[in-house]
Amino acid sequence: MDLNDLGTLEVGRFIKRENRFLGRIVVDGKERSCYIADTGRLRDILVKDREIWVIKNREGLKTDYTLITVNVEGEWVLVNTSLHSNIAYRAIEKGVLGFIPKRIEKEVKFKNSRFDFLVDKNTFVELKGCNLVKGDTGYFPDAPTKRGVKHLRELIEAKEKGYNAVILIMALRDCKYFLPNSETDREFSEMFYKALDKGVNFRGFKIKVEENGKIYFVSTLKLGSI
Repeated sequence: MDLNDLGTLEVGRFIKRENRFLGRIVVDGKERSCYIADTGRLRDILVKDREIWVIKNREGLKTDYTLITVNVEGEWVLVNTSLHSNIAYRAIEKGVLGFIPKRIEKEVKFKNSRFDFLVDKNTFVELKGCNLVKGDTGYFPDAPTKRGVKHLRELIEAKEKGYNAVILIMALRDCKYFLPNSETDREFSEMFYKALDKGVNFRGFKIKVEENGKIYFVSTLKLGSI
């Protein structure tokens, strides 16, 4: 995937986050507003004066720009969840689930949820983006997520109804392992391990955003030990 396909990537500087969706930035020496398409806390990422990439919004929108990436100590970190699905789709195409699929469907309804993917008509896949890193381990979530717990519960139900079920973690920063973030959301962590016990599979992969704006699937992600 190439971020340049979204439009012209402009370089700016982050100032502050005013609420979940609104930030203040500087572009070309002028203070502007930006849309933040990631509801996570991002406390280790949205730090004042960090370099950012943004796309200018069309006229009529409430914000001037949309935030795409943040430079965290030399690593470009994607902070736009609207792009996650397309990236994961390509990773699934390349075999991140352990096989090359014949068919991938997006946003497929199951009971009261829509899972991100249905692969080969028999494998439900729910995707989560992981941007909180400590040492060599990535953690999800970085904020409590009732929606995430609901998805895990329904992956278990899909498995019980005869489907294959996968929780797919996409690491947005450099790490080797993944663990559920029990300190932030104990309910999600407990449901994650319950899902594994019930036969839901864990798969993980890591992406890298290059200086030219291209995104690469660089390696798989292992489940860490507690």
